[in-house]
Amino acid sequence: MKKQIINADKAPKAIGPYSVANRIGDLVFCSGSLGLDPNTQNFVPGGIEAETRQALINLKNVLEAAGSSLESVVKTTVFLRDMGDFPKMNAIYGEFFTENFPARSTIQVAALPKGGAVEIEAVAYIED
Repeated sequence: MKKQIINADKAPKAIGPYSVANRIGDLVFCSGSLGLDPNTQNFVPGGIEAETRQALINLKNVLEAAGSSLESVVKTTVFLRDMGDFPKMNAIYGEFFTENFPARSTIQVAALPKGGAVEIEAVAYIED
């Protein structure tokens, strides 16, 4: 098997020396997705809810570029700048994952790239 680098035109570009996602076999490993507008590379206005929504839209676009989807996500990790934002993040997250929920970890961190409030990474599979 050979690793395939995923590029997603509808998602923000990597802001460092990494890929937005890699595919190996039928698995897709997505880097952390921030609430950045893909056109401006700036955070969307509106706080934690808006950043969470945009991060999940960006993640969806990366997965689709890889041939997968949110429905095929098996594991997410959510990084929050403030665990007090958990209920707001969780409400938006629940709009995107409505059944057959992926496994999830949520971690409070000291800081996120570019000063973000939330970052979400995922592992998904590609259906035959």
